[in-house]
Amino acid sequence: MYESSDLRKGLKIQIDGEPYVIVQFEFVKPGKGQSLYKCKLKNMVTGVQFDRTFRSSEKFNEANLEEQEMEYLYAEGDKFCFMNTSTYDQEFLTKDQVGDSINFLKENTVCNVLFFEGKPIGLSLPNFIDLRIDKADPWVKGDTAAGDTKPATLETGYVIQVPPFVEEGEQVRIDTRTGQYVERVKG
Repeated sequence: MYESSDLRKGLKIQIDGEPYVIVQFEFVKPGKGQSLYKCKLKNMVTGVQFDRTFRSSEKFNEANLEEQEMEYLYAEGDKFCFMNTSTYDQEFLTKDQVGDSINFLKENTVCNVLFFEGKPIGLSLPNFIDLRIDKADPWVKGDTAAGDTKPATLETGYVIQVPPFVEEGEQVRIDTRTGQYVERVKG
Protein backbone atom coordinates (compact mmCIF):
# COMPACT_ATOMS: atom_id res chain seq x y z
CA MET A 1 0.00 0.00 0.00
CA TYR A 2 1.40 3.38 -1.06
CA GLU A 3 0.65 6.78 0.46
CA SER A 4 0.64 10.10 -1.38
CA SER A 5 4.12 10.87 -0.04
CA ASP A 6 5.44 7.77 -1.89
CA LEU A 7 4.38 9.09 -5.32
CA ARG A 8 7.20 9.69 -7.78
CA LYS A 9 7.90 9.46 -11.51
CA GLY A 10 7.92 5.86 -12.77
CA LEU A 11 5.92 4.43 -9.83
CA LYS A 12 3.28 1.90 -10.86
CA ILE A 13 0.00 2.09 -8.93
CA GLN A 14 -3.47 0.58 -9.25
CA ILE A 15 -6.56 2.83 -9.37
CA ASP A 16 -10.08 1.42 -9.90
CA GLY A 17 -8.62 -1.97 -10.85
CA GLU A 18 -6.37 -0.59 -13.62
CA PRO A 19 -2.55 -0.28 -13.63
CA TYR A 20 -1.09 3.22 -14.07
CA VAL A 21 2.43 4.56 -14.28
CA ILE A 22 3.26 8.09 -13.12
CA VAL A 23 4.71 9.96 -16.10
CA GLN A 24 5.11 13.39 -14.45
CA PHE A 25 5.01 14.38 -10.81
CA GLU A 26 4.88 17.70 -8.96
CA PHE A 27 4.56 18.42 -5.23
CA VAL A 28 2.58 21.58 -4.40
CA LYS A 29 2.32 23.12 -0.92
CA PRO A 30 -0.22 25.94 -0.91
CA GLY A 31 -0.07 28.60 1.80
CA LYS A 32 -3.00 27.09 3.65
CA GLY A 33 -4.43 23.59 3.63
CA GLN A 34 -3.09 20.18 2.69
CA SER A 35 -0.20 19.41 0.39
CA LEU A 36 -1.15 18.42 -3.15
CA TYR A 37 0.47 15.93 -5.49
CA LYS A 38 -0.11 16.75 -9.17
CA CYS A 39 0.49 13.74 -11.37
CA LYS A 40 0.22 12.83 -15.02
CA LEU A 41 -0.86 9.20 -15.13
CA LYS A 42 -0.65 6.76 -18.04
CA ASN A 43 -2.93 3.72 -18.19
CA MET A 44 -0.61 0.75 -18.82
CA VAL A 45 -3.32 -1.22 -20.64
CA THR A 46 -4.91 1.41 -22.91
CA GLY A 47 -2.07 3.97 -23.06
CA VAL A 48 -4.43 6.85 -22.22
CA GLN A 49 -2.81 9.73 -20.27
CA PHE A 50 -4.52 12.22 -17.98
CA ASP A 51 -3.76 14.64 -15.13
CA ARG A 52 -4.93 13.98 -11.58
CA THR A 53 -4.32 15.74 -8.28
CA PHE A 54 -4.10 13.78 -5.04
CA ARG A 55 -4.29 15.02 -1.44
CA SER A 56 -1.68 14.05 1.14
CA SER A 57 -4.04 11.65 2.95
CA GLU A 58 -4.82 9.35 -0.03
CA LYS A 59 -3.60 5.75 -0.28
CA PHE A 60 -2.97 3.57 -3.34
CA ASN A 61 -2.55 -0.11 -4.06
CA GLU A 62 0.56 -1.37 -5.75
CA ALA A 63 -0.13 -2.49 -9.33
CA ASN A 64 -0.23 -6.30 -9.56
CA LEU A 65 2.48 -6.54 -12.23
CA GLU A 66 4.75 -9.42 -13.11
CA GLU A 67 7.61 -9.67 -15.60
CA GLN A 68 8.50 -12.86 -17.44
CA GLU A 69 11.45 -13.54 -19.71
CA MET A 70 10.11 -14.39 -23.15
CA GLU A 71 11.52 -14.93 -26.62
CA TYR A 72 10.08 -13.16 -29.68
CA LEU A 73 9.09 -15.76 -32.28
CA TYR A 74 7.20 -14.13 -35.17
CA ALA A 75 4.72 -11.48 -36.29
CA GLU A 76 1.28 -12.38 -37.59
CA GLY A 77 -0.45 -9.31 -38.98
CA ASP A 78 -0.65 -6.77 -36.12
CA LYS A 79 0.09 -9.39 -33.45
CA PHE A 80 3.49 -10.44 -32.15
CA CYS A 81 4.07 -13.92 -30.72
CA PHE A 82 6.30 -14.40 -27.66
CA MET A 83 7.25 -17.69 -25.98
CA ASN A 84 7.99 -18.12 -22.29
CA THR A 85 11.54 -19.49 -22.16
CA SER A 86 10.85 -21.77 -19.18
CA THR A 87 7.26 -23.02 -19.72
CA TYR A 88 7.11 -22.70 -23.55
CA ASP A 89 3.68 -21.01 -23.27
CA GLN A 90 2.98 -18.56 -26.10
CA GLU A 91 1.41 -15.10 -25.69
CA PHE A 92 0.46 -12.48 -28.27
CA LEU A 93 0.97 -8.73 -27.93
CA THR A 94 -0.61 -6.12 -30.20
CA LYS A 95 1.33 -3.51 -32.16
CA ASP A 96 0.27 -0.85 -29.62
CA GLN A 97 1.53 -2.96 -26.70
CA VAL A 98 4.90 -3.51 -28.41
CA GLY A 99 5.21 0.23 -29.14
CA ASP A 100 8.56 1.62 -30.29
CA SER A 101 10.27 -1.67 -29.44
CA ILE A 102 9.11 -2.88 -32.87
CA ASN A 103 12.06 -0.96 -34.38
CA PHE A 104 14.58 -3.26 -32.68
CA LEU A 105 12.65 -6.53 -32.48
CA LYS A 106 14.02 -9.44 -34.47
CA GLU A 107 13.23 -13.14 -34.23
CA ASN A 108 14.70 -14.98 -31.21
CA THR A 109 15.24 -11.76 -29.24
CA VAL A 110 14.84 -12.44 -25.51
CA CYS A 111 12.99 -9.66 -23.68
CA ASN A 112 10.82 -9.11 -20.61
CA VAL A 113 7.05 -9.14 -21.11
CA LEU A 114 4.99 -7.26 -18.52
CA PHE A 115 1.82 -8.96 -17.26
CA PHE A 116 -1.11 -7.46 -15.35
CA GLU A 117 -3.34 -10.05 -13.69
CA GLY A 118 -2.06 -12.75 -16.04
CA LYS A 119 -2.54 -10.78 -19.28
CA PRO A 120 0.40 -9.38 -21.30
CA ILE A 121 0.32 -5.58 -21.51
CA GLY A 122 3.78 -4.54 -22.71
CA LEU A 123 7.43 -5.42 -23.06
CA SER A 124 10.90 -4.11 -22.37
CA LEU A 125 13.90 -4.93 -24.51
CA PRO A 126 17.46 -5.34 -23.26
CA ASN A 127 19.25 -1.96 -23.05
CA PHE A 128 21.57 -2.92 -25.93
CA ILE A 129 20.80 -5.08 -28.94
CA ASP A 130 22.97 -6.13 -31.90
CA LEU A 131 21.50 -5.75 -35.39
CA ARG A 132 22.81 -6.08 -38.95
CA ILE A 133 23.05 -3.09 -41.32
CA ASP A 134 21.04 -4.00 -44.44
CA LYS A 135 21.56 -0.77 -46.37
CA ALA A 136 24.12 2.01 -46.05
CA ASP A 137 25.62 4.36 -48.60
CA PRO A 138 29.33 3.77 -49.25
CA TRP A 139 31.74 6.22 -47.70
CA VAL A 140 33.96 8.24 -50.01
CA LYS A 141 37.29 8.97 -48.33
CA GLY A 142 37.75 12.70 -47.82
CA ASP A 143 34.01 13.39 -48.03
CA THR A 144 33.56 15.69 -45.07
CA ALA A 145 30.71 17.75 -46.52
CA ALA A 146 28.19 15.05 -45.61
CA GLY A 147 29.00 15.39 -41.90
CA ASP A 148 30.15 12.83 -39.41
CA THR A 149 27.19 10.43 -39.73
CA LYS A 150 25.14 8.80 -42.47
CA PRO A 151 21.76 7.05 -42.51
CA ALA A 152 21.73 3.25 -42.35
CA THR A 153 18.81 0.83 -42.52
CA LEU A 154 18.82 -1.99 -39.96
CA GLU A 155 17.57 -5.53 -40.64
CA THR A 156 14.33 -4.57 -38.87
CA GLY A 157 13.74 -1.70 -41.34
CA TYR A 158 14.52 1.04 -38.80
CA VAL A 159 16.83 3.86 -40.01
CA ILE A 160 19.55 5.19 -37.69
CA GLN A 161 22.53 7.52 -38.02
CA VAL A 162 25.92 5.75 -38.01
CA PRO A 163 29.54 6.89 -38.46
CA PRO A 164 30.71 6.95 -42.10
CA PHE A 165 33.04 3.93 -41.70
CA VAL A 166 30.14 1.54 -40.94
CA GLU A 167 29.23 -0.53 -44.01
CA GLU A 168 26.43 -2.82 -45.19
CA GLY A 169 26.43 -6.30 -43.67
CA GLU A 170 28.18 -5.23 -40.45
CA GLN A 171 26.70 -5.83 -36.99
CA VAL A 172 26.16 -2.75 -34.84
CA ARG A 173 25.11 -2.33 -31.21
CA ILE A 174 22.05 -0.11 -30.66
CA ASP A 175 20.89 1.48 -27.39
CA THR A 176 17.17 0.57 -27.33
CA ARG A 177 16.37 3.38 -24.86
CA THR A 178 17.55 6.13 -27.22
CA GLY A 179 17.50 4.33 -30.57
CA GLN A 180 21.07 5.40 -31.29
CA TYR A 181 24.21 3.69 -32.59
CA VAL A 182 26.69 2.68 -29.87
CA GLU A 183 29.47 0.71 -31.60
CA ARG A 184 30.38 -1.84 -34.26
CA VAL A 185 30.29 -5.46 -33.17
CA LYS A 186 33.14 -7.69 -34.28
CA GLY A 187 32.18 -11.23 -34.97
